Amino acid sequence: MDNMSIKWVLCWQPNAGTTINSQILIEVSNCVESINGVKEGGWKNTFCFYKPMLKEQENESQFPQQFLGASLQEQPDKFYMALSRKRLIAEEESSIQTIMENLQSYRIKFALNCEGFLYRLGDFRVRVGKVVPINSENLRGIVMEIEYLRISSWKTSHLIMSFEILKETLGKKTLPCHFVHTETYFSVFGLSDQCTSRHTVVQYASILAQMSTRTQ
Repeated sequence: MDNMSIKWVLCWQPNAGTTINSQILIEVSNCVESINGVKEGGWKNTFCFYKPMLKEQENESQFPQQFLGASLQEQPDKFYMALSRKRLIAEEESSIQTIMENLQSYRIKFALNCEGFLYRLGDFRVRVGKVVPINSENLRGIVMEIEYLRISSWKTSHLIMSFEILKETLGKKTLPCHFVHTETYFSVFGLSDQCTSRHTVVQYASILAQMSTRTQ
């Protein structure tokens, strides 16, 4: 993520009577292009839900029951661990994944890719992508990242009227859905006002938890 940028992660919300399908993703991408979004390439983030590998009668309370591991394309050498219930978010070197595998301390319960296309739209980067299990095309959801490139402070983010204008413009298109941004209280995770990739992971943790609840 740029030093001077702030990012919102939005989740697809279906309109009444509609269901999720790949055609919706195409329509959303076409919508971004119709408001002069310039395609700059592809993107992919990977998220893994980990569970502890307990031996015999070990005290389960000593281990987090589940945490989200995140690999972001924008930070290829980093690995993020989010424990939402304990309000913790950690940034580690990507090699921690190999260490966990060798120690056999945690196993992957399931993993998801968020992948799609990146667009430049004035002072914004917009990423539109599908949420699918790894090695599967079973569509779980659609996400949109909106990154504003001129500020990095959450305290002043509410002043960015162009963010609301962009959401409103997308809302006027004939899409069978709309995108919802859930307010996230970063301070409870010990995060500062300046936007970082950890802020992005916390937003994804909330969105993916909702998706997994709906699909289980």
